[in-house]
Amino acid sequence: MLRVDRKQVLAYRIATQGLHRQETDPAGLAVLDLGIQDNQRDSGALAMAARVRGDRSAQALADDPRFGLAWSHRGAPHWHRAGDLAGLAAALVPLDDSDAQARMGWQRSRVAAAGMPPKEALLTTAKAIREAVDRPMTKGAASTIVTGLVPAGLSVWCRPCGCTHVLEQLMRLAAPIGGVRLVAGASPATLAPLEDRRPVTGDPDLSAVTSIVTAYLCLHGPATSGEAAGFIGTTRKAIGPVWPDELAEVGFDGRKTFLPAARLPLLENPPEPAVVRLLPPSDPLLQGRDRLTLVPDKLLHKEIWKILGNPGVILADGELAGTWRAKTSGKRLRITVSLFWNLPRPVREQIEDEAERVAAVRGYTETTVDWP
Repeated sequence: MLRVDRKQVLAYRIATQGLHRQETDPAGLAVLDLGIQDNQRDSGALAMAARVRGDRSAQALADDPRFGLAWSHRGAPHWHRAGDLAGLAAALVPLDDSDAQARMGWQRSRVAAAGMPPKEALLTTAKAIREAVDRPMTKGAASTIVTGLVPAGLSVWCRPCGCTHVLEQLMRLAAPIGGVRLVAGASPATLAPLEDRRPVTGDPDLSAVTSIVTAYLCLHGPATSGEAAGFIGTTRKAIGPVWPDELAEVGFDGRKTFLPAARLPLLENPPEPAVVRLLPPSDPLLQGRDRLTLVPDKLLHKEIWKILGNPGVILADGELAGTWRAKTSGKRLRITVSLFWNLPRPVREQIEDEAERVAAVRGYTETTVDWP
């Protein structure tokens, strides 16, 4: 069994996730095998810019027909290859009721209130969304129609909205299964039907689910089954039937972890992680479920992974070395840096170069970096 240390694992992940910036076409990025989460302004475009040579604006991403935005893993918005969206829908169908309950985060009381098993509730909502969203419409309009189509047990009174509407997480998880995507760049949030959407069935595509697990192990490995399940939003038991073959066991941090066997050469001898990047909130590198591997100091976790309003993160020479936030002033983007430790001047200069890239992606011509 191969045994590795933390620095070796981080160097592998930086390489396999494309952070050496060798790719020239964003459609070729390996991180799109899972999708790129985009729940804060321009974070998807910034994640691509951290990995692709040349400048690429957020508007260019929104206008590129090769990419599509959808609520996918854990109900969060993700960029995917447009051609993958229809197949992804089948991969997101839970295997059984316990899997569905875990993905929706339902307690027993919520199941009882629904008046039907969890998987049936999800599929019922998916069919309603498919029927409702036959053209682009705002999320609010779609929610109103769907609420009228599903049983009362799948809706709840919402004090901020002042009305009763279908459960938020239920709607998010059901939308891709119902063949519905998000319209990139639209405000307020707007839904639209996929061009090649398929009928809603209760049969998950087991091979497609296995592909998701395999992609997680490739991009965030070596990892455990529990960590892969955490990314999907379910339990370790649920992914047992879709656990991939041809995996290699790797000893890491006193645990038995797994990696697709074909990736072992890269893990054994990864390139030096001598890169500096400004990663956006929810960047693919931050999606690993083993946060102590990414940041051993648990006290720093609250600086990176917040309940609301996560900052961007500074990647410097194989470590997450600080955070950054951006504010706008006219045509200028001002980036404020907070470091976990002191960085040498050459690294700071590279951070300033990366700040200019961030500004270009967001459409600003001038940049200022405020240092602590």
